[in-house]
Amino acid sequence: MRTNPVIQAAIDLTAGAVGGTACVVTGQPFDTAKVKMQTFPNMYQGLVDCFVKTYKQVGLRGFYKGTTPALVANIAENAVLFMCYGFCQKIVRRIFGLDRKAQLSDLQNAAAGSFASAFATLVLCPTELVKCRLQAMHEMKLSGKILQGHNTVWSVVKGVLQKDGPLGFYRGLSSTLLRELPGYFLFFGGYELSRTFFSFGRPKEELGPVALMFSGGFGGICLWSAVYPIDCIKSRIQVLSMAGKQAGFMGTFVTVFQKEGVFALYSGLKPTLIRAFPANGALFLAYEYSRKLMMNQFDTY
Repeated sequence: MRTNPVIQAAIDLTAGAVGGTACVVTGQPFDTAKVKMQTFPNMYQGLVDCFVKTYKQVGLRGFYKGTTPALVANIAENAVLFMCYGFCQKIVRRIFGLDRKAQLSDLQNAAAGSFASAFATLVLCPTELVKCRLQAMHEMKLSGKILQGHNTVWSVVKGVLQKDGPLGFYRGLSSTLLRELPGYFLFFGGYELSRTFFSFGRPKEELGPVALMFSGGFGGICLWSAVYPIDCIKSRIQVLSMAGKQAGFMGTFVTVFQKEGVFALYSGLKPTLIRAFPANGALFLAYEYSRKLMMNQFDTY
């Protein structure tokens, strides 16, 4: 049975949202540590130091600052990403003159994922800005860059609207897009390549949960290993712009490189890679199984 395109898009959207939720639930504390270490690398000597200081100063809740916007960001991003991924796969088939039901190569799937990420960026940038600001709010106050912080999602949203208007939510958009396009090429490429490896000639759809989680984790490692310095610049732009005018991507990059050196661009890489494997493994596992469940439900009618 051929699924209606609208129903197919709704299934991909819902499965992506389920995957995004699984990703946040699995990796939020490490994401918080990543943002803190990216934005204020001189405050922490490493991952353990960041965890210990955060726990002493703010308590356990400090690791879950920004969880609500993180959930919104990941649900929105992955819902749009996977819906557009299915759509972009169809476009790739047309470009290469393939049949509607033809299996794409790993490289073609990677290209579809990269195209899809451009659409996801538009919903991700505003929610990620709110998340990053909440996660680094304590450090902004400690460093004296701001006198009074915002402790809730609404107070951050209100502050952005009052200071910069609606367009203020798109600070760091070019950096986000610069991260997403190559990042998701490697993300989907790594995932599909790993699935091909584990399938041993069998259909990829028959892979079990362990192979799916490993493939998702491998895709996450590929993404973050390649684009981490870009993400570091994006976080700085989105967080430090709270204190006033902040330079764009190239200006911030040059400043960090000249004043702090190249290693500052990799501050927070360890918690990111630790988080990437289980979080993205959970994302793809939840996505594939929920999608399969919904597809089977519609196939019975």
